[in-house]
Amino acid sequence: MVTTNATTIDEYIAGFPDNIQQILNQIRATIKEAAPEAQEAIKYAMPTFVLNGNLVHFAAFKNHIGFYPAPVGIEAFKEQLSGYKGAKGSVQFPLDKPMPLKLITDIVKFRVKDALAQAKKKK
Repeated sequence: MVTTNATTIDEYIAGFPDNIQQILNQIRATIKEAAPEAQEAIKYAMPTFVLNGNLVHFAAFKNHIGFYPAPVGIEAFKEQLSGYKGAKGSVQFPLDKPMPLKLITDIVKFRVKDALAQAKKKK
């Protein structure tokens, strides 16, 4: 089900059924709104937003949307994410439940602050 040869987020999303496209477009719009200065890319065959390095990735799977805000993003929202399956740098949002767009917004905004702080440290 994953479109691995997409070169843009539009191409990636177009490779899925309408109901999944709707969810992916919602997530994309949510991330864009939370991180307007981030650039879109495809990395690791997934839609990615970049701001001083990878900010967040997301991807559609058979039963869930994978959201990848890096380990620091998962750790900072451990409590709010505790009801979802996940790993060190990822979380799975089930397709049969409403997407937690407010939570995604909060995580992305946190990642933006983190990315800007990291960039300042490097200078």
